[in-house]
Amino acid sequence: MTLTELKYIVTLAAEKHFGRAAEKCFVSQPTLSVAVKKLEEELGVTLFERSKGHITVTELGQKLVQQSQKVLDQAGLIKDIAQEGKNQLAAPLRVGAIYTIGPYLFPHLMPELRRAAPSMPLYIEENYTQVLREKLRHSNLDVILVALPFEEPEVVTLPLYDEPFVVLLPKGHPLTRFSELSSKQLLSDNLLLLGPGNCFRDQVLESCPELMNAVSVSAQSGEGAPKLITEGSSLETIRHMVASGLGITVLPLSAASVGQYASEMMETRPFVAPVPYRTVGLAWRVTFPRPKAIDIVAMAAGQCRVAEQVLSETA
Repeated sequence: MTLTELKYIVTLAAEKHFGRAAEKCFVSQPTLSVAVKKLEEELGVTLFERSKGHITVTELGQKLVQQSQKVLDQAGLIKDIAQEGKNQLAAPLRVGAIYTIGPYLFPHLMPELRRAAPSMPLYIEENYTQVLREKLRHSNLDVILVALPFEEPEVVTLPLYDEPFVVLLPKGHPLTRFSELSSKQLLSDNLLLLGPGNCFRDQVLESCPELMNAVSVSAQSGEGAPKLITEGSSLETIRHMVASGLGITVLPLSAASVGQYASEMMETRPFVAPVPYRTVGLAWRVTFPRPKAIDIVAMAAGQCRVAEQVLSETA
């Protein structure tokens, strides 16, 4: 039994296709097939049920695949541990962020990180919280930027800053005559939201009970509530929809204050107190052996936040 064979069965279990698994492992399909069969014979069990064009992991196979992933994770830590005592800011750092943070923070964060650690190569990725969670767990990412709370075994978190939500409206919208808005006032127009399952949508609805009630009523009867348009797959799509006059929305401040037509076609209004907000933070494995790299990311994010506050105050 080798680590390579364990990698093969973990990848095959994920892909459920010999060809795709072989591509992921950078080997030929026959090589992978023979190695998997050899491991099954060595263990004396069937890990995969094979049929034409379809692979199913057996119940016992699932347990062995889970344990194999743990073994691979622990083996991966050997390289990380070897970095202890070396320059912690010289090795590559893999940083992930959720879609509602990455596009607005990365353009400012990356220059700060380059200035603070010029010899540390950076690899960045944007994805959904659940995907980032899996990649962090399997050591495919070193640190991620997410909305807190973020609960995961053997992962520690660090709050970075609280980001208020604001209302984004088309230029000249009737609600722009108010200097502050309540969530109840948003029920007067089409409310543009991200689709169900998106963490920012959930944060907005949890922070604004009136909107949560409206969504519930709309889902049950379709009447007595504003039209809820949830086709937006990203905050940028939502912003374009607002600019086109299709409705209004709630965005984190960082997403509302950027864009080539923000001032010409859209306006923002703050919420009345208590202002809804989210807490942006870092998450990393407790075993990650480069605390200085984490400190640099936290410091750079703090610098970005200070600069953003100065710009918002002078705008």
